[in-house]
Amino acid sequence: MRTAYQEQLHSLNTILGEMCDLAGSAMERGTRSLLQADLAIAEEVISENDRMNDLATRAEEQAFGLLALQAPVAGDLRGIVSALQIVSDADRMGALALHVAKVARRRHPAKTLPEEVAGYFAEMGRLAVHLARNAREALDSQDPQAAIRLEEDDDAMDDLHRHLFTVLMDREWEHGVASAIDITLLGRYYERFADHAVMIGRRVVFQATGKTLADLDV
Repeated sequence: MRTAYQEQLHSLNTILGEMCDLAGSAMERGTRSLLQADLAIAEEVISENDRMNDLATRAEEQAFGLLALQAPVAGDLRGIVSALQIVSDADRMGALALHVAKVARRRHPAKTLPEEVAGYFAEMGRLAVHLARNAREALDSQDPQAAIRLEEDDDAMDDLHRHLFTVLMDREWEHGVASAIDITLLGRYYERFADHAVMIGRRVVFQATGKTLADLDV
């Protein structure tokens, strides 16, 4: 029974890792569509969102199957509940990438981003992809060190987000209110993407050890 549980939990974590990969890929392409005003890439991201929904459904069904069939004890239950929370985080990451692509599509054929902020979003996109990959690594390795790397990348994302607002608040901003609103929303999408990746790392630590990251000497 214990061996069957471990195999099924590993299978569940594999699906969760696929969701992180898919979210990272969607954000990478969503960022490109934003920077290049590329409608084809934006449409690709939007059309592939059903795949994320399918993975989320599979993960939830597998988690509930473990609850129903494996009669999990406390440690096992911790792993399953954490996995269900990770489903929500990874699915939200995919939704945020989808929002980025939809903004690019809405503004096409014009570029959404003025030159003053394009570099910020290029770097935020790079960090978002890195965060998604590290979230996948944390799921695969169950290593608290991977969760720490997620926290560090999130700090870098927060710094970029704060600097972005200094540009928007500059008196010399000349691109209008609509552009400022788009940029504010987009900055929030990237920031929240990073936050959900960090939460995946924290949940993996709890899943693997029963402790929070703050409780570990790492």
